[in-house]
Order: sequence, then structure tokens, then C-alpha cells
Amino acid sequence: MSIVYPAMIAEHEKDYLVFVPDLDIYTEGKSYPEAILMARDAIGLYLCTMQEAGEAEPVASDYARAIQITKEKADDKDFQYSSGIPTMIDVDVEAYRKKYDSRMVKKNCTIPYYLDEEVR
Repeated sequence: MSIVYPAMIAEHEKDYLVFVPDLDIYTEGKSYPEAILMARDAIGLYLCTMQEAGEAEPVASDYARAIQITKEKADDKDFQYSSGIPTMIDVDVEAYRKKYDSRMVKKNCTIPYYLDEEVR
């Protein structure tokens, strides 16, 4: 199941800075597509951590609310995230969890006799 959150992506010098207002997450990328991938990764990690702690995911806001939250939380005199591009970032949390699951799994395997003799 995919979850979608609004994010603000603003160019700063040679980087693209990202703020996800509903989760209070900051990240960045060297290009616009990389910034989206980094945001997707940050959201996936954040939501997996919340689920493991037994917490409910925050409800995603609409663009207008996301811009308002951004102005309140992230904007300062040096940099304005709210002047960036509002976009929606989707994350399939279960697929993300499976992709980065590092548990060890034992598998039994049958091989031909000659291979077994060769490796001894």
C-alpha cells in the first residue's frame, strides 16, 4: 500500500533541498529526480520506524496546508522552502521494508555429488 505525502523541493546553489512538512523531514539531492528519491527513502525509513514503535502514520495534508506548515516550520531569513516546487512523494512502505530487510534466512540446497567433492 502506497502512502503519499506533500514535499517542498527548492533549488539552492547546486543542490535541491527537500522538506516534508507532515513528517518534519529534511533531505537533499544533487538533481531534482535524486531529491525525490532521497525524499522517498527518508519517508520510507521514517514510516517503518513509526510502525515498529507501534505509532500511527500522520495524515497527509493538502498542498495549501503543506505550504502553510513549511512557512511556519522550515522557512527562515536565509532560505525559503515554501518558494520551492510543491510535489507529492509516494512510498510503498511494505515494499520499502522488504527491500531493506537484512535478516538472515537459512536455505538448504541440493548440489551434484561431483561439485561437493570438488569443494572439499
